[in-house]
Amino acid sequence: MAATVDIARRAGLAAKPDAKIQRAVAGHASSRAMRDCLGWIYRHRSWINEQQLELCRIPAPTFLEEKRAEWIAAQLRSAGWDARIDRAGNVVALEHPASEGPLVAITAHLDTVLAPRRPEDIRIDGDGRFRGPGVADNGAGLAGLLAVAASWKKNRPTAAGPASLLLVANVCEEGEGNLSGMRYLCRQSPLAGRIRSFLVLDGPSTDHITCQALASRRFEIVVSGPGGHSWSDQGNGNPVHALGRVIHYFSEGQYEALPAPRSSFNFGTVEGGVSVNSIPSEARAKLDVRSEDPERIDSMARCLTLAVDRAIDLENDRATGGKVAVKVREIGSRPGGILAEESTLLRSLRAVDAHLGIRAQLDCASTDANIPLSMGLEAVSIGAGGQGAGAHTTEEWFDPDKREFGLQRILLTACLLLDAAAV
Repeated sequence: MAATVDIARRAGLAAKPDAKIQRAVAGHASSRAMRDCLGWIYRHRSWINEQQLELCRIPAPTFLEEKRAEWIAAQLRSAGWDARIDRAGNVVALEHPASEGPLVAITAHLDTVLAPRRPEDIRIDGDGRFRGPGVADNGAGLAGLLAVAASWKKNRPTAAGPASLLLVANVCEEGEGNLSGMRYLCRQSPLAGRIRSFLVLDGPSTDHITCQALASRRFEIVVSGPGGHSWSDQGNGNPVHALGRVIHYFSEGQYEALPAPRSSFNFGTVEGGVSVNSIPSEARAKLDVRSEDPERIDSMARCLTLAVDRAIDLENDRATGGKVAVKVREIGSRPGGILAEESTLLRSLRAVDAHLGIRAQLDCASTDANIPLSMGLEAVSIGAGGQGAGAHTTEEWFDPDKREFGLQRILLTACLLLDAAAV
């Protein structure tokens, strides 16, 4: 509960950036290099849009991001970065490959929940909006990453120092990917120990700063039985009936729970059976539970166990033939965490927002930032500019108008973080 209160309290605070940091923002914003960098972005708006459309036409569902990763790596190399694909499948691009100094990471996830079946599924409407699966989440973030890469190499907006940028297009953020790309980057990559902060670009807009990681756990429930004919084998335990009771008992238990920190649950898939007149031999469902309080998630997991036991016992008590059995498997776990208000990253981003006149709200969500935040590292997830909606649907859309504002926010924040990492 305390974490929720803290986010709500901080979200209501007016940004009061440190005066020293605010002077640094003004210095970077007024520099010739930054003006040249932003000028390059404005002149190449059409190129950025074309890059986004092209990358979105390369299907990249979770676990199948290879082709998009190869394309992104090629674009980063052509922009002058030392880009390669690591053991997890992430694209990692170093500004100075020979350097062993600290790194500031700017990341964007490669994968999408839905993938275009054909290139024409990614299109431009008459009003100039991009439309199709993944154009905003995370076409906007990946296009922002490429725009930053190209403009940075053309007009590096801050003096070279011991700290440098690391650009990452990572795998497995969505669905059952379980953040494995970011887990590898933070825990196993040879670069892990050098990364001081993470700017995660996820979707469009500039209206939020995700600085609290929403924890979640995911389960698969599989009920099996002997199956049989719906008439002649009547009396055999029915896995679908048992699974239906699991869903009912668990759902009712959550709705009847005492007031608690904001939480959610979702049975996202339910499968089973082969025909209307056959007793199914198997039924399965996948459940996602989330909460701002990790203890609440553990309580929901215990409730699932109770619901499963109750449902299976009742089905088997009623069966006059073969019985049913169940297996519950955890298929994903995203850790929680929160960024301290006094952190360099949050103070820097607030100073940039104050300079640009952005009134962003602090929020809590599940993103790639979950992993570094859970490890005590500084990380936020922000939009890369423009506007969009309809994520995870075939009618997802993105409007690139004023995208440059979001890119300016990213560039200025990166400059401040490099300054801090160099100290």
